[in-house]
Amino acid sequence: MKFRDGYWGIQKNVKMINKVELQDSKAQDGCLTSFVSGKRIVNRGDTLNAPLNTLELTSPLENVIHVRSYHFKGTLDKGPHFDLVADKPDLLKISQSEEGWEATSGKLCVGVGKKGPCTISFSYAGRELTTSIGSLGGHATVDGNQAYQCEYLSLSVGETIYGLGERFTPLVKNGQVVDIWNEDGGTSSEQAYKNIPFYLSSKGYGVLVSDPGKVSFEVASEVVTAVQFSVSGECLDYYIIGGETLKHVLISYSLLSGKPALPPPWSFGLWLSTSFTTDYDETTVNGFLDGMAERNIPLQVFHFDCFWMKEFQWVDFTWDERQFPDPVAMIQRMHEKGLHVCVWINPYISQKSFLFDEGMASGYLVKKQDGSVWQWDRWQAGMGLVDFTNQKAVAWFQSKLQKLLDMGVDTFKTDFGERIPTDVMYHDQSDPVKMHNFYTYLYNKAVFELVEKNRGVHEALVFARSATVGGQKFPVHWGGDCSATYESMAESLRGGLSLSLSGFGFWSHDIGGFEKTAMPDLFKRWVAFGLLSSHSRLHGSESYRVPWNYDDQASEVLRYFVELKCSLMPYLFGQACKTHSTGIPMMRAMVLEYPEDPCCTYLDRQYFLGDSLMVAPVFKSDGVVSYYLPQGLWTNFLNGKQMEGGRWYDECHDYFSLPLMVRPNSLIPVGREKGRTDYDFADGVCFHLFELEDGHNVSVTVPDHDGNDRVACTVSRSGSAYEVKRTGENIPWSFCLRGTVKIVSNSAGMVSESDLGCTVTLDSGIEEVLVRI
Repeated sequence: MKFRDGYWGIQKNVKMINKVELQDSKAQDGCLTSFVSGKRIVNRGDTLNAPLNTLELTSPLENVIHVRSYHFKGTLDKGPHFDLVADKPDLLKISQSEEGWEATSGKLCVGVGKKGPCTISFSYAGRELTTSIGSLGGHATVDGNQAYQCEYLSLSVGETIYGLGERFTPLVKNGQVVDIWNEDGGTSSEQAYKNIPFYLSSKGYGVLVSDPGKVSFEVASEVVTAVQFSVSGECLDYYIIGGETLKHVLISYSLLSGKPALPPPWSFGLWLSTSFTTDYDETTVNGFLDGMAERNIPLQVFHFDCFWMKEFQWVDFTWDERQFPDPVAMIQRMHEKGLHVCVWINPYISQKSFLFDEGMASGYLVKKQDGSVWQWDRWQAGMGLVDFTNQKAVAWFQSKLQKLLDMGVDTFKTDFGERIPTDVMYHDQSDPVKMHNFYTYLYNKAVFELVEKNRGVHEALVFARSATVGGQKFPVHWGGDCSATYESMAESLRGGLSLSLSGFGFWSHDIGGFEKTAMPDLFKRWVAFGLLSSHSRLHGSESYRVPWNYDDQASEVLRYFVELKCSLMPYLFGQACKTHSTGIPMMRAMVLEYPEDPCCTYLDRQYFLGDSLMVAPVFKSDGVVSYYLPQGLWTNFLNGKQMEGGRWYDECHDYFSLPLMVRPNSLIPVGREKGRTDYDFADGVCFHLFELEDGHNVSVTVPDHDGNDRVACTVSRSGSAYEVKRTGENIPWSFCLRGTVKIVSNSAGMVSESDLGCTVTLDSGIEEVLVRI
């Protein structure tokens, strides 16, 4: 929200206590505390009737500084709180000089003066990051009674801001007003399902505002040389995170707020849904499965959307026996076909559900201030809301899901979690306004932990729509209700990239759009984008998303890209393991890989999938795509065409193609299997080398399903000679030198040549080969 009237003035209904003049500071137990007056103090009498703002600086991790700014300290804090690493007294090194105070955590430093204006500067390894402008920020009172704390952090010339959750507005947030408030608003507005009060700056730092409630950001939209953010109340908590690169900032952010769990390999395969309001029963489902099998389209997850339960009874977690008379046998038959099963759930309980009476009698539903159960008729008639602040309610909710897991259900689509009222009372007395955003964390945590308990570590996931800080620990998240248009396909990608720059590692979207029905052209283009995302799901609202409903070619296109994704699983799952261990997202914006390239600053129609693959989906019916390649010699993975970087390209692609470009100096492991994503990635793997520079080397590992390294390959180049070494288990493997090359000799193995390059096939006993071109 805006407090100022232009730059010089304050709005008439706002009273501001700025951080005008530093009066005193002290250091104790790893905390630097500064006391700042709201006016200049000339004589002792000026100290009377004069408020103070208090600043506290601490550190929970190296290169992270925690800033706490408050007016009145005694305000009751009822929670909830984000699950963040606690401050550590020994991390912040504090020193004093004639100029003032300096507090350092790792390479991140904050400077505070001794007297004069309260301007606090942040730097990393001597590089200036940003400055807290005390003459602008501080404590505000609006309309005479509503208290706010606000901060203004300076922006430099050309500095760009990213993140703030899954936002469908432009990727660069400069000029935008962003309110952190979860809403069920689709993908075509400023509202968002996943609001994250964390932003990433192109200068190499991040800012997390540690408030689960409504945080308002003015990103160069009130004061054009600053990011202003504000929260209601008397205290503002935020963290400054510094790093060598944007990736290092995200790594530190994941250490602070949590790393994504590693999803199981089968979850990377194709998901097919019943869709939402369509008529379906077991016969319909079997028709879908038979149709996919007849067309040889690999399928690994089948999802039952809302109407697996009876109408008006969501949720009662009971199969509609009119459509599914024997769900246990049905699920068993699906498992025998190699399929996993997902069912739709939400945390809302309709009055017609038998669970409503159970929950009401036991006090498991969120209450109104007068102690009665909160209800409304939106979505489900007379629905109530599970109170996840009550551990007995959590156990009760989980017990209902346990019965489904015992039936053979493998995972849950955890829908909704955004429509959370604020005029209510929670079991643990949490602040209901702050619970509006935080509710989704407790909801998805409860479901994810139950699945993990039953299926094991690295075998658990949910398919979630809403999120807040920390929600990345419970993957996977999908992009919500998009429409069947090219514009909505593009806005979905913007949302996913924005979410990835907010610390979320795995993301999906509804292939073909959720609302309406796509034309065949759009569906086929979206298939390519969807299968080159971390997770891939066919899902819609009022029509089935089976490909033969579009045209005959749609099935061929879908099969082609599903098989491509299956073959890339040694690479993709290796990248997923990196996401799990580091927090760097699997899908990522170009700026994360090339922060120094000005052409990448605003790119939001192409992205990296892992470290080495750049994807540029086609967003036009004529098949023309415009995309940018940074410096270097790039190779199209699909057709082997090589292209010089440092320029833009316009290309026309058919439905079986798109720019899937491999960056130079890449080594990509490719698997032998095209029908599943959960095979043995190491057995028969082929290591594809792309444009390795002379004198350089590159390495890659291939994991097992738990993320442990099975085999590794290192390639070194000296002139025309390539030395290839494989370590790990003794299994058959091969090496492919991609590009327009011809092998003139090799030390072992059979050589074959194709338009894409030359391949040396080796048996399990060979661990090293020398290839000369």
